[in-house]
Parts: sequence; C-alpha cells; structure tokens
Amino acid sequence: MSSGSGYPSVLDYWSRTSAAMVEGMIEANRAATTAFTVTADSDSDSDPEAERGLRAEERITAGGDLPEWETDIETAGTSRTLSVGDRVRFSKRLSEADVERFAAASGDTNPLHLDEEWAQETRFEGRIAHGTLVAGTISAALARLPGGVIYLSQDLEFRAPVRIGDQVTADVEVVEDLGKDRFRLRTTVESSDRSVIDGEAVVLIEDVPDHD
Repeated sequence: MSSGSGYPSVLDYWSRTSAAMVEGMIEANRAATTAFTVTADSDSDSDPEAERGLRAEERITAGGDLPEWETDIETAGTSRTLSVGDRVRFSKRLSEADVERFAAASGDTNPLHLDEEWAQETRFEGRIAHGTLVAGTISAALARLPGGVIYLSQDLEFRAPVRIGDQVTADVEVVEDLGKDRFRLRTTVESSDRSVIDGEAVVLIEDVPDHD
C-alpha cells in the first residue's frame, strides 16, 4: 500500500464502505462460522459442552489439517457461568481457503476479495479479506463462552482492512450484566498490533441441555 497522505483516505473509504455491511451482521457471522467456529475446547472429560465442541471440531477437520486456532480464556467466576470481567481471545490466520469458503457461504463474491489482478488496481493495491469474515472471529470467541450464546445486537466500527494471510485476534470482554441472562460485551479485533474492528455486542446466554 502506498505511504503518505493517501493512507488516511484509504481508512476513511474503508470506514464508509464497511458501514454498509453492518446491516445483516449476525447472518454474515453465521456464514463465517462455516470457516472456523466451534465450541470451547477444555476439560472434555468432565465438561459436556467441551465434548460437544470436540465432536464439532472433528467434523470440521475431517480429512484435513487442524486449523490454526489459538484461544485464551480468563474467567472471573466459575467456568459454568458468565461474569463481568470474563474475557476470551480467539486468534486465527485468515487463509485463502477461509476467504473462498466465506464467499461461497455468504454469496459475497466481490472481486476485491477474490481477484488479485482486479484488486491491484484499487486503492488497496491488492486483495483484502471480507470485513464480515474478520468480524466473524468475534463469533468464534463467543463460541468459547459457557452456555448457548445468542446474538441480540452487534455494533461495529471497521477501522482498517485486513490482508489475506494476516493473523487476527478477536478480544471479547464481558463489561455489564444486564439481567435475565443478557450481557453487554466489548468486542475488538486486532491485526499486527493495530485495531481493525471496535464495537460492542449484547448477547443472551441460554442453558444447554446435557445430552450425550
């Protein structure tokens, strides 16, 4: 990407165009989960939810390599409930395959994401990942929370583009207990030590039946 005064204009353009993608964010996140979302994976011997997560991961990775996922969970309360201060980080490198699968699942076949020659002629000077695919890492982090997570709302500010092949880290922190199993969360995504997405979400946490 060119340096100098053109860079702020790129970010301004990114913010303006990405704002249009916020509508339908929840549905787009569901498409993103086809690429890399499973339930939390810890202590599978004693945690039925973790066992279900492991089975889901086996289905996703059957016949292929294990995705490069990294998860860091900080809990203020017990592992079976959600509390203010709980925090989950999910990291992943966004691959060519992720972008192609997201395009197929969502129908977003914008050449900015799929055609390098075409994208080279744009202000981004090359392909970038779908904004909602990057935001989908927030869903991946939420999937590691206890219980069944249901999105009620998600506000996003897209601050910078992400290149295909970049490592991104979603950081989700519980900042307020709204009562009736609803929680407000701070949701951010970083790449190369810079903020690429900032926002907040409200989720409903449902109890999940303990089925074998």
